[in-house]
Formats: sequence, structure tokens, C-alpha cells
Amino acid sequence: MTKNSFEIASDLDKTRKVGFLEKYAELIMPTLLILADWASAICAGRLAFFLRNQLIMDHGALHVSWLNSYVVFPIIFITFFHVAQLYQRRMQFWKVIQKIFHSCVYANVTIIILLYVTHIAGSTSRLYVFLMWFFSFFLTVTFRYIVKKSLEIAGVLQLPVLMIGAGKTAGLLLNAFKGDVGLGYHIIGVLDDFGADRSNVGNVPYLGTFGDAERIIKATGVKNVIIAAPGMPVSELNELIYRIQPLVRNLSFVPDLIGLPVGGIEVDSMYNEKMMVLRLRNNLARSYNRHIKFVFDMLLTIVGTICISPFLLALAIIIRLDSRGPIIFRHKRVGRGGKTFYCYKFRTMCVDAKEKLNYYLRTNPELRKEWERDFKLKDDPRITRVGKFLRKTSLDELPQIFNVLKGEMSLVGPRPIIKDEIVRYGDYINDYYMVRPGITGMWQTSGRSDTTYEERVNLDSWYVRNWSIWIDMVLLFRTFKIVLKAKGAY
Repeated sequence: MTKNSFEIASDLDKTRKVGFLEKYAELIMPTLLILADWASAICAGRLAFFLRNQLIMDHGALHVSWLNSYVVFPIIFITFFHVAQLYQRRMQFWKVIQKIFHSCVYANVTIIILLYVTHIAGSTSRLYVFLMWFFSFFLTVTFRYIVKKSLEIAGVLQLPVLMIGAGKTAGLLLNAFKGDVGLGYHIIGVLDDFGADRSNVGNVPYLGTFGDAERIIKATGVKNVIIAAPGMPVSELNELIYRIQPLVRNLSFVPDLIGLPVGGIEVDSMYNEKMMVLRLRNNLARSYNRHIKFVFDMLLTIVGTICISPFLLALAIIIRLDSRGPIIFRHKRVGRGGKTFYCYKFRTMCVDAKEKLNYYLRTNPELRKEWERDFKLKDDPRITRVGKFLRKTSLDELPQIFNVLKGEMSLVGPRPIIKDEIVRYGDYINDYYMVRPGITGMWQTSGRSDTTYEERVNLDSWYVRNWSIWIDMVLLFRTFKIVLKAKGAY
């Protein structure tokens, strides 16, 4: 028996048949989510009702019927959640939040129309409707997160999935599944003709080759399959799909399009020709999207600057006490349209940093190679004591909010580069020139200095072409998590 045969036999022993809860997870989970959404709609209505009556007392008490509060309004919300496929599909949680937001807007507009049509709008205040919208969105997201996270921790109602492919693509998918509470996938095992690369799939059971797919599906009872082998020849992929599709309920596959800007993809099916046409959008090439992004940046930055100004002052005092030199360091960077600007940071280096860098690069060939590769040094001798802390926590970049207020940078965008880096971007530099560089972005939340330069360029380009306000919000949220972990920062 070969090594792979021993591994398959061992992993098959660990793999059990899909249990009752897992088998019917696609029926039980929507039921739990409907109950959670119903509860959140009721709580939102009661909170809005209570606060309205507490805040506005001179116009008399607001009256909302029991039927509306506990039945009609919740059904309206659940109907729009159903239309948005929030019960039928499992999706990343940031996408869930986006769909909840839109559904709550539509539901509240429907409620307003209903109140007018039924001639009871006179007894319903605008403040109540606004509070209803706010709490319905916030509580629905919160309740859903609690339900999904609790089930994930308990290890129940996770959707059993068989993954065909155990290479790098499978590893990327497993990493995405693991870090997202919205999906709730449980990978029961992987199949691959070349065995299981443990650096990609970790401890996920290796169950055999592509030819074993039908046997494993029947043996485990799994009804969800993902084919993660984008390099597979089309003829082999077709044969595999035709073999296993009749045996499962849901079949997905990763096309050989990794890295392409397909976030806003639209699909047209040509039935007679048995082909599909993919239509891609370059989102930030549209001027109205850039205007929306600018307004979003300004509103958030103005509020944020007011909130953190005492903290900025405290950091400035600490820097001044730690070492001689200016508090703010200005460095020339390349911005939108190729124009240069001075990017602000808290000073983290000694005042003779340039001379020290030249000396160390001259006397240390390894450091010179690292600098030429990344334009960064992991153990930089120029950094001060306080500077190490500021860089580790990324607090040194806080003064860039003033670059945002000046219209030179965005909250989220490509990493600001220096002129020497332009050549490294090649043809992708046009994507970079299209937008303002960001304080945070795809690179900063994807490993930062742990990624290669080529990966940085691809991330920046992908962001520009796939931009949406929701991606910005997700990246801002992820920034806080990354900063707390201090992953890849130096």
C-alpha cells in the first residue's frame, strides 16, 4: 500500500456519514434565522416606540397597534430578507450586512407607504420611522451574528461540504471559510489526484482522488461540493461536473479567473451556444463612484478627527519627550494622477535616519537586498523606542487623516508609493493613478509587510476595479482587527 493509500485509509476512518442536523442544516438554519429576524424586528419597533415617546412628549404619546408591532412589520422585514436571498444562500458576512442594510431601507419605505395608505400616518412620527430603520438594521445584524457565531462555536448546523482539489486554491478557500461567520461551512474532506498538500489544507481529511468523487459522495451523504481546481482542463472539468451533479444538491466550482477584477461581475448565458459571457466593471473609473467615495471619506474623517483629537495630542507629547526632532514626518508620495504630495506620519525614526540608512545598506548586503525588494527593513536600525510601538500598532499613520481632509488621500485605497516604486507597478500604475491612495486598504489588511510586492500591486488593482462602499466599510473594520493583532507590521 502506498503512502497516499495509508493516508486515505486513515482519513476515511475519521470521516463519518453526514448526521441528521448537518443533513437538514439548509432547512433548520433558515428557520432559526427567521425567528432571529422576527425578534429583531419586534425589538427594533419597541425600542423606536419607547425612545420616540421619551424624546418627544409635547406632541402626545405615539400609539402603534399590537398587530403592526408583532405581526405586520416583522413580516414586511422578513419578506424583503427573503427576496434578498438571506435565507436561501450562505454568503460572506460583509455581504449579509450589505443585503440587510438594503432590505431594511426597502422595508421601512414599505411601512411608511402602508401607514399612509391605511390612514394612520398622522399618529406615526418621522422620528419613530427613522429609529425603526436604525434599530432594525443594527439588531438584525447583531442577532444574526450571535446565532451564527453560537452555532459555529457549538459545531452544529454547519453546512457539510466536500472539496475537490487540495492545492493553493483550496487553501485560500479554507482560509476564507474559517474567518467568516456568515458562511458556516464544514469541510468534511478533500479529493485530489496529487494527494493532500498539508501546507494548504491543514488537517482536513484527504479522502481520495477525483475518480473517487462519486463513491465518497454516496458514502458520506454530502450534498454540497466545491471544485477548487481552476487549472483542470475544461474537458476533465465537464466530465467531473456531469458525473457528480446528479448526486448533490449544490455544486460550485472556482473558474480559472483568480486575480481578475470580478467583484462586480455580470453573467449572460447564451443557451443555444452553451456558453456564458462575463461582463466586468471598473468601478472607480466611473466619476460618480469617485464622488460618492470622496463624500464618504470626508464625512467619516471629520467625525473621526473630532473624536480622536485628544489622543493625537497625547501621542504628539510622547514623541516629543522620547527623542529630539519634529513630531510630524513628511514624506513625498505619489497620489492621484501621478501628482506628488507630502504624506504625514508621526515621526518614528531618528533625525539622521537618511545617513544611517545609507551606512547600513553600504555595509550590509543582506539589508540592501531586503530594501531593494520591499522598500522596507524588518529590523530597521533607524526606528526610535516610541517609533517601534507606533509602527507595530500602525498609530504612526494617524496624521494621514489630515491628508484626507486636504483631498490628497482616502480612508481606504491603494498604499501610497514613492516615485521609485512606479516602475514596479508596470501597466497597473494606471489603476493606481485613478484614485487617491488610502490610509488603509487591501494590502494593509492582507498581511501588510508579509506579502510580496507583486501581491501588493495586484491587491491595489483589484480594489480599484471592484470598489464599493461596502468593501471600504469591510476594510475599515478589518483594519481594526489587523492593528490589534499587529500582524505583518514593522
